Amino acid sequence: MSQPLRRPLDLTGFWLLLGLSFLFGANNLLIKMGNDGLQPVFFAAMRSCVAAAALAGWMFWRRIPFRPELWKPGLLIGAAFATEFYFLFIALDHTTVVRASIIFYAMPLWLAAAAHFLFEGERLTPKRALGFLLGFAAVALVMLGQMGGSAAGGSLLGDLAALFAGMCWASIIVIARLTRLQYSPPETQLFWQLLISAPILLILAPSYGGELVRDFDLFQLGIFLFHTLGAVTAGFVLWFWLLLRYPASTVASFSFVTPVLSALLGWLVLNEAVSALTPIALALLVGGLILINRRQKP
Repeated sequence: MSQPLRRPLDLTGFWLLLGLSFLFGANNLLIKMGNDGLQPVFFAAMRSCVAAAALAGWMFWRRIPFRPELWKPGLLIGAAFATEFYFLFIALDHTTVVRASIIFYAMPLWLAAAAHFLFEGERLTPKRALGFLLGFAAVALVMLGQMGGSAAGGSLLGDLAALFAGMCWASIIVIARLTRLQYSPPETQLFWQLLISAPILLILAPSYGGELVRDFDLFQLGIFLFHTLGAVTAGFVLWFWLLLRYPASTVASFSFVTPVLSALLGWLVLNEAVSALTPIALALLVGGLILINRRQKP
């Protein structure tokens, strides 16, 4: 069956992609703010529960298969998803949105490193290797600033948690590509991640300590619902709708601004401290991501 013809980016697509970039950029901000109302791991667990139910309704309405026969890779990818957000939610309880955004959104670096060894035709060319080094320098710059004591509002524990969360994010993509999940619709893959992560995170929540409900009010409920139904469920569905409508390279190019938008929102909304090294780290990361996503022309 032939692939649907992708159209060039039009004005509607531009504004949808820009809005989606802001939505994904707000992800870390919403987690940081939501941690004030719910204990981080419990917050992550409840998010998976509600998002799984919402996505299941969407899949049922659209007649997208759930694929129960994929329970083995589903368990694996769900465990990786639970680990990713266990560490990301904890990271944002200990460090700033600005710092976590640079470290967490360096995920393509770890994916490129894994793909170099695991996937044919995805070796690190000189340009992509340069991109890896630039991105790695950005992460190192942020974390070395923390260890040097020059980073206000952050902590080494939070930075390390964000780093490990990004690596787990890369592992999810590797698992999807190495298992039968790669032949499933994106919604099915996400459903397995949400379904399996929910009970794992609920079991792990007491291990983090503290009250499961911190200061949950109507404002916190709004943050929770917007984050769960907007950034996670609707944002994901819109992303893949755009991939079906426009060239993948065009859609992916907007993801390069996500760490910048995320850091900008942390600074504007939460008044987080920004050092002189932050713009340098962001520039290194974006430049590295652009280079590392370059593919050699056939």
